[in-house]
Amino acid sequence: MILQGVSDIPTSPWELVVNSGPATKAVLVILALFSLGSWFLIVLKWWQFRVIQKQGVRFFGELERTTNLEDAYHAVMKLPASPYGRLMREGLNFFSELRPGALHSRDASQDGALTNTQLDVFRMVLAKEVSAETDIMSKFLTWLATIGSVSPLLGLLGTVLGVMDSFIGIATGGSGNISAVAPGIAEALVTTVVGLAVAIPAVISYNLFVSKLRLFTAELEGFAYEIVGAMAREGKL
Repeated sequence: MILQGVSDIPTSPWELVVNSGPATKAVLVILALFSLGSWFLIVLKWWQFRVIQKQGVRFFGELERTTNLEDAYHAVMKLPASPYGRLMREGLNFFSELRPGALHSRDASQDGALTNTQLDVFRMVLAKEVSAETDIMSKFLTWLATIGSVSPLLGLLGTVLGVMDSFIGIATGGSGNISAVAPGIAEALVTTVVGLAVAIPAVISYNLFVSKLRLFTAELEGFAYEIVGAMAREGKL
């Protein structure tokens, strides 16, 4: 009987998981799903930001080879779709609606300048496009934040439930020695460990992607200002 009791004592974390109670296993299953979801989002957002970075390098490289807005517009519109190209297209198309033909005119100042109201609206159109592109890139980031904040709480919930089951078992069996208490407590702590293991990568990735998103937004806003500045320099405003 003594040898049987010793063999029943878990000797590894995996045995703790296998021999855990229904409540602990349920929490572990939820945490496993959270982990799969978070790693999928991490890979997805990493790939998206990497693609955007490559598009930005190519876009601004083409832009530097041009000397005026019209040539720049035709050059970058041949490139694959990107946030930078959509911002430029949206801005210049709206400007063409305000002043038809002015974009192609070498001396647009003779056609009259934009009024203050038109200029404000033009800037608002650019700002709206920047906001739209930022929203696209920020998609699913809140899920990473949610997983990072909820996973430790789920782990703590599993631990509390496991400790409760352990104490109930002690009270029922009437044994309070360390060999009887330790396996139940160790089993309960497994969910806390797993919860932290799920949350830590999610939180780190979320903070990293938020930082990248801020840089992306700042780059788009700076490009919008450059569009307005280039148009003013060429006498189109």
